[in-house]
Amino acid sequence: MDALLEKVAATPAVRPSRTTRLMRTAPVWLPPLLTVEGLIMYVLALRAAPGPWRGVNLANIDGVGLVSAMPNTAFAAILLMIVAFFVTIAQNTDRKFLLLFQLAAITFALHGAAALIENEARFHTAYVHAGFVEYISRTGEASPVLDARLAWPGFFALVAFVTKAAGITDLTTIMQWTPLLSNLIYLLPFVLILRQVVATTRARWFAALLFVIVQWIGQDYFSSQGFTYAVYLAFVAILLRWFGRVEYRERPVPAKGLIRRPLARLDRLTPGELSHPTGVYDRSIMLIVLIGLFGTATASHQITPFMMLGILTGLLLFRRSSLSWGLPFFLGLMALAWISYQTVAFWSGHIDELFGGLGRVLDNLQSNTGDRIDGSDPKHTFVLVARLGICAVILALAATGLLRRLRRGVGDRAALLLLCTPVLAIGLQNYGGEIGLRIYLFALPGACILAAYAFFPNLPATAAGAPEETVPIRASGPRLSPVLTRRVSLGLAAGCALALSMVFLVARYGNEQFERVSADEVAAMHYIYDHDQPSARVLYLVPQIGEEVTPAIPWGEKDFDRISYEQALVSRNPAQISSVIDKFRLSPPNTYLIATRGQAGYLQLNHNFPEDWAPRFRAALDASPELKRVFTSDDAAVYTMKSFPEGVEIPEPGAPTTGIGDPTSPWTPIGLGALGVTWITLFAYELLGLRGRGRISRTRRWILLVAVPAFLTALIVIVERFIVIGTQLP
Repeated sequence: MDALLEKVAATPAVRPSRTTRLMRTAPVWLPPLLTVEGLIMYVLALRAAPGPWRGVNLANIDGVGLVSAMPNTAFAAILLMIVAFFVTIAQNTDRKFLLLFQLAAITFALHGAAALIENEARFHTAYVHAGFVEYISRTGEASPVLDARLAWPGFFALVAFVTKAAGITDLTTIMQWTPLLSNLIYLLPFVLILRQVVATTRARWFAALLFVIVQWIGQDYFSSQGFTYAVYLAFVAILLRWFGRVEYRERPVPAKGLIRRPLARLDRLTPGELSHPTGVYDRSIMLIVLIGLFGTATASHQITPFMMLGILTGLLLFRRSSLSWGLPFFLGLMALAWISYQTVAFWSGHIDELFGGLGRVLDNLQSNTGDRIDGSDPKHTFVLVARLGICAVILALAATGLLRRLRRGVGDRAALLLLCTPVLAIGLQNYGGEIGLRIYLFALPGACILAAYAFFPNLPATAAGAPEETVPIRASGPRLSPVLTRRVSLGLAAGCALALSMVFLVARYGNEQFERVSADEVAAMHYIYDHDQPSARVLYLVPQIGEEVTPAIPWGEKDFDRISYEQALVSRNPAQISSVIDKFRLSPPNTYLIATRGQAGYLQLNHNFPEDWAPRFRAALDASPELKRVFTSDDAAVYTMKSFPEGVEIPEPGAPTTGIGDPTSPWTPIGLGALGVTWITLFAYELLGLRGRGRISRTRRWILLVAVPAFLTALIVIVERFIVIGTQLP
C-alpha cells in the first residue's frame, strides 16, 4: 500500500480547464437552489388541478402506466434535480449533506410519485399484509395454516406490536408512504457500504444515484421483503465496515492448487476495499448485531437470510472478512432450524415446492422472463422490455466498470461478490416466478458500484495538492488528457442518469393500470367486511383456473380468518358469464363476486382482453336474473345470488389456528438440545476469535471438539424431520 501511495503522491497536478474552474468556483448556493426549485416544481406539477402543464388525470393512464398521465413539467423537474446533483459532484469537494439531500429529493420524486398522486396505497398484496398485522394484533398469534407467509411472521408481528402500542388501527397512510420511506432507509446502509470501497467521490455518489434510479422492482412496499432488504444492506455494511479485511501484498503468494491459483492472481491487484481496524469491544458488539439482523431476517422472510449467508461465505472465501468459518455454520444452522421447526405447516405439504426448483436453472429463468412477455398487450410488452433493458444496461455498465478497474490493477472482490452471489439463487427456486426479480434486487448494490466505475474507474487522490483522482496506474495504450477524460466521463454519466431516470418511470409505474388501488375498490371490500359474519367467500376473476394468482383487488385487509378467496373463471367474451353462475351455485350463502377496474386492467394487459371488457361484463352481470348487485361505484361492483338453496347455512370459520398438532419425530428433542449446544459453542468460538489468535487457540480447539459433533447431530435431525414428517403428512 505504501508503494501505491508513493505513486499517487508523485502524480503531477493537472491544471483544470476553464469550464472546470468555473464549476468549482460556482456559488455554493446554486446546487441546493436548483434542487429545491426542482422539488417544488415537481410537487406542484403532480398535486395541482389537472391542466395542460400540471396535474394528473388518473383516467388517462394506459398500458405504459403512470407516465402517460404525468405532465411534462414533472419530467423537467426530475431532470433539473439530477442536473443539480451533477453540478455538485463536478466540484472537487465532498459536500456530503448536500449530496444526501439531493439524493433524498430525487428519491422522493421517483419513488414517491404514486403517493403524491393517488389516495390509496399501491399494490394489492400490501392489503393482505395489513390483514396479517390485523390478525396478529387481534388474536395474538400467527397461524401458518391460514397462509404460508405467516410461518415467517417476524415483520408482521413487529408492526402489530408497534401499531398496537401506538394506538394505530388504520395502516392506510403507512402503506401509502412505505415505498418512499423504504428507499430512503436503503440509502443509509448503502452509503456506508460505499464508504468502504476505494473509489473517487464522484464514483461513490454516482453509484448511490444509480441505486436510486434503477431500483424499479417494487419490493419496497409494505412487505417482509421490503423490510428485510434494509436488514440485508445493514448486514453487508457491518460486514465490510467492522469485519472487512484487506491484505496488502508486495509479493504474490505461491499459486498452488485449484483454489489458491486464482486467489494468488487476485492478490497481485490493488484491493478495491478499505480496512478499518477496530477494538475488540466494538467488534464483539457488532457481532451480536450481525446475529440479531440475521435472526430478524430468518423470522421474517424465506430468501433474504440465504442471500446474507451467501455474501458472508463469499467474503470469507475470497479473504475479505476477518471473521472465522464458525459464523456461516452458526447462521446457516439458524436458517435451517427455523424452516424445520417453525414452518412445518408449510413444507409438510409442499416438499416439492420447497425443493422442486433445485437445479432447474433454465425453467426458473424462463418463468421470470419469457413467460412474463408472452401474451401481453403491446404497450405492456414495451414496459416489460424497458425493465429488461434497465437490467441489461446496468449489467453491461458493471462489466465495463470491472474491466476498467482491472486495467488499473484494482481488484474489487467485495463489489463482485455482491453482484454475483445472488445469481446462484436461480438454481434453487423460481419463487412463484419471481426469483429473477429478487436476484436483480439483491445484486443491485454490487452492480451499481461496478457500473459507477465504468465512468469513474480511477483511484482517489490521497496526497496534498494532487488532483481529485489519480492518473491510471496500469492503463496502457493511447489516452485522452486527464482534464478531457474527466469532462467526458462526467457528461456521459449525467446523460446515462437522465436517460435511466426516464426509463425508470416506465419500468416502475408501467403496471399502474392494475396495480393502482382506488377508493372505490377499497370501499367494495369494506362492504364485504361489514357482511362477513360468521364467514364469507369472495370470488375474484381469472382467465384460467389453475395455480394461485394474486387477486388484483385490495384483498385481506381485515378478517383474514373469516373470508376465503376463490377463483372465478371469465372469458374474453364478457357476455359469457355461465362459469360465474356455476361457481355461485356451488357456493354457500354470503358468497360475493367483486368486479373492479384493476382486475379488468390486469386481464387486458396480461391476457389481451378487450378494452371495453369491464363495462360489458358488468352489464352482463346486471342483466342476469340470478344475480343482484349489492354495491356499486365507478371502479368496483359487488354481486351475490338473489337466493341460495333453502336449508344451506353460512358456514362457521373452520380454519384451525394452531397448526397441525405440532408434528414431531423421535429425534426432535435430541436435535433441539444439539442446536443449543452448537449455537453456544460456535458463538464462543467466534467471540474468542475476535481477540486474535495465539494464546487462546487451544481453547478454541477444545470448543470445536464440542461444536462439530453437536452441529452434525443437529443437522442430521433436521434432515430426519424432513424425511419423517414429510412422509407422514399429506
